[in-house]
Amino acid sequence: MMAATEPFIHPALFYRSDQEYLDNLVPFIRDGRRYGQPVAAAVPTKKLGLLESALGHDAKHITLIDMTEAGRNPGRIIPGVLRAFADDHPSTHVRIIGEPIWPGRSDEEYPACVQHEALINAAFRDRRVTIVCPYDVRRLESHVVADAMATHPLVWEAGHEQVSTGYAPDAAIARYNLPLNGTREAASCTVRTAADLSAARHFAATEAERAGLDRRRISDLELIASELATNSLQHTPGACQLSVWADAEHLVCEARDIGQITDPLAGRRPPVDGQPDGRGLLIVNHLADLVRVHTAPGGTTIRAYLRLDAKLR
Repeated sequence: MMAATEPFIHPALFYRSDQEYLDNLVPFIRDGRRYGQPVAAAVPTKKLGLLESALGHDAKHITLIDMTEAGRNPGRIIPGVLRAFADDHPSTHVRIIGEPIWPGRSDEEYPACVQHEALINAAFRDRRVTIVCPYDVRRLESHVVADAMATHPLVWEAGHEQVSTGYAPDAAIARYNLPLNGTREAASCTVRTAADLSAARHFAATEAERAGLDRRRISDLELIASELATNSLQHTPGACQLSVWADAEHLVCEARDIGQITDPLAGRRPPVDGQPDGRGLLIVNHLADLVRVHTAPGGTTIRAYLRLDAKLR
């Protein structure tokens, strides 16, 4: 269902059973091997098992990635999964199966998932890559399917390919640029200059200990708090307000400032050698279990979530 010579191909695959999943993806993988194209499959744990079993000996010739781990934060997928694989093979067309949305994704995660799917189109424009994104349309809600059509220029369904009539990735990004409300009672501190960063890290660590965050992750939170505050100081004329609180499953670190993020791929580009700046949000995406962003002319709010139960990692 694809022409191997096209530069960038980004279809949503709508499937309704495990067999339909395999009937579409196993030939896609084997065709890639036949054309000499590197193949990666970043899918949830159960689907990895299905693909491995169906591929048999061929499974060892592709890169298999558990998306429930590598993609638990959708903001990490473009730099840490998709670009990481594509950039390892710059001289040839590559094929990637990426399934970031599956039944069980939380309401908190879902807006970040949609924005991720939309941003793939900007991140890989003119790159020699095919990224197929499977959707279990039997189990996912109708609005999820509609969003998939908005974020993918092509749809593969029942053995046929069609142009998506709802394709509008910029509108999808804007639609899920939602105000981050519902803040619980939270401790906070204000970072006005670089001299305040040490106190901000100590504040974050103290609140993390009080909330019961796993000790192995407290250093991650300190770095997240420092990078969020530093990002505000570098890119806005005002201070950064840091807040930390716990909900039922996460410790949340929030940064608010008066700036606006105008680059939709901020925090999703791999680091460039020799470029010291531009890594702050990338580091936050790498360390956090979820990152949500709302940005507008009046200011920006970024929330980084770390799971309180280490076993969930």
